Amino acid sequence: MRIAIDAMGGDHAPKEIVLGAMDAVKEFQELHITLVGDQEQIKQHLTNSERITIIHADEVITSEDEPVRAVRRKKNSSMVMMADEVKEGRADACISAGNTGALMSAGLFVVGRIPGIDRPALSPTLPTVDGKGFLMLDVGANVDAKPNHLLQYAIMGSVYAEKVRSINNPRIGLLNVGTEDGKGNELTKNAFDLMKKAPINFVGNVEARDLLQGVADVVVTDGFSGNIALKTVEGTASALFSMIKDTFMSSLKTKLAAGMIKSDLKGLKDKLDYSEYGGAALFGLAAPVIKAHGSSNRRAIYSAIKQTCHMVEHRVTETIKETVESMQTGEEEN
Repeated sequence: MRIAIDAMGGDHAPKEIVLGAMDAVKEFQELHITLVGDQEQIKQHLTNSERITIIHADEVITSEDEPVRAVRRKKNSSMVMMADEVKEGRADACISAGNTGALMSAGLFVVGRIPGIDRPALSPTLPTVDGKGFLMLDVGANVDAKPNHLLQYAIMGSVYAEKVRSINNPRIGLLNVGTEDGKGNELTKNAFDLMKKAPINFVGNVEARDLLQGVADVVVTDGFSGNIALKTVEGTASALFSMIKDTFMSSLKTKLAAGMIKSDLKGLKDKLDYSEYGGAALFGLAAPVIKAHGSSNRRAIYSAIKQTCHMVEHRVTETIKETVESMQTGEEEN
């Protein structure tokens, strides 16, 4: 299994990227990693090069770069050269913690789409109170969507949840303003009708307040609503822990109490830690492309690599392609 990684993407590149890659090759014996980026900087942190190779890249796409223009102009950037490895068949998948829009563009223009998929979706796994988590798509790849796009998201999410997360007959929910049938705007109403007829375990509309309760294994929405929901969850979790910390540090009594339950608080924080869930997959592309969190540490990079290995091993892209093809064939026959 061969994975290409943008070693220069993210807030802590290349150090944390390199450390995470070394952790991964220790764990997965069949894995070979290609780190793409500034060779000298990478070598400073690479203490074990077993099954790790370096491809030197002169340029870096930054968070300030305009995504499409950067991908077209910076052909020698670590992100574009990483995507080229997949396009040319030298890598089975790729990972970057860099500019999300640029990675989306590199995925579309370099890696390419699955035939029949109109728009790829950005799909992270978010935590739930029971620790199982749920997949949400789209969270920002496309701010506008049509009902058929949401149907495609549902199919791709269902395949991923079953193949990678090992969830039998995953529950697919449509994010809406109410749980009753017929709720929502024209987009959600029409998408609801399409999903009811699709070969998925569609459980109907779900509300944002129930997401962290595990109301569905896969939650489908347009990129505008999904991005707002994602950032609300992240912001609420951050604010909550900040308030808890302030409360426990407010007096000697609360400081003593904090010391007694320190390990329990750490366990709660770990349950909400994005690094345990890997990255956000760009579903709908011709090969697995994973967007790791911009602030990824070595643990988060390791988790993203593990997630990517599972996607390749369980043929997620191929299964999505086969499922879409079979649905199109069925529509033609009808």
